[in-house]
Amino acid sequence: MTGILLKGLGKRPLLRAVNHVVLAVASAAAVFPFLWMVLSSFKTKAEVMEPGLALPAVWQWGNYREILLESPIPRYLFNSLFVASLTMALQVVCCALFSYAVVFMRFKGRRLLFSLVLFTYMVPTAATYIPCYVLLARLGLLDSYRGLILSNGVSVFGIFLLRQAFGQIPAAAVEAARMDGAGHFTVLWHIALPMARPFVVTFMLLAFIGTYNSYMWPSLITDTPEKSLISQGLRRFLYEGGAYGTQWPLVMAAGTVGVLPLLALFAVAQRRIMAGITDMGTKG
Repeated sequence: MTGILLKGLGKRPLLRAVNHVVLAVASAAAVFPFLWMVLSSFKTKAEVMEPGLALPAVWQWGNYREILLESPIPRYLFNSLFVASLTMALQVVCCALFSYAVVFMRFKGRRLLFSLVLFTYMVPTAATYIPCYVLLARLGLLDSYRGLILSNGVSVFGIFLLRQAFGQIPAAAVEAARMDGAGHFTVLWHIALPMARPFVVTFMLLAFIGTYNSYMWPSLITDTPEKSLISQGLRRFLYEGGAYGTQWPLVMAAGTVGVLPLLALFAVAQRRIMAGITDMGTKG
């Protein structure tokens, strides 16, 4: 028995080493495209076309100056930050209200209503493009910030996530608040949302990132270049000079600038993201 235990203990360092090697290789594969993009943004066009991950012969800082001062990229970046922030706020409000209703309010058919909402999650997103486009056209919301924000104002995933979070709140806490005279909105904003904070923060981040990175739907409902999001703007910028006239160092610099807000957001909220994911795994 002792020999088996010693043999097992002897394998653990080897398994850890193998795990570290696998994780290192996977991390390098994930980071390589971003690292290549950043290095290419400081090169000349001829250097970008050379294979490998060599450092620039001369660091071309002027690429970023041109992107930030002489291109529409800052406008596209502002559009994405503006639309993503308002969309995130609207989704949190709408999803929180619906989730609170199906968890804490007793009315006939609430379980059926929640099931129908979850069923829509199985519908392919592309299948909703035409009816949503027609609806926005009739409301006069095409090619506008309002159309971009309102058309993404509800998230089925957010409803499911917050419903699961609210379902873990002790009923006694809500009942005590109701007995003290608190209304539904007071219970929602001062009890339910604070107690479900890890879930709410995780959902806010996912909602922001999802809207910031969206491409297909904004491309369908907006035509004016000045209203393009960063994903659309990068494509416009890529093909401005034609396939053979593309200034690759400037494209790489624009891509780096577009990614930086998400990297900063993740760096600031990393602990909350991990806490939310952990809570979803242990409590969900």
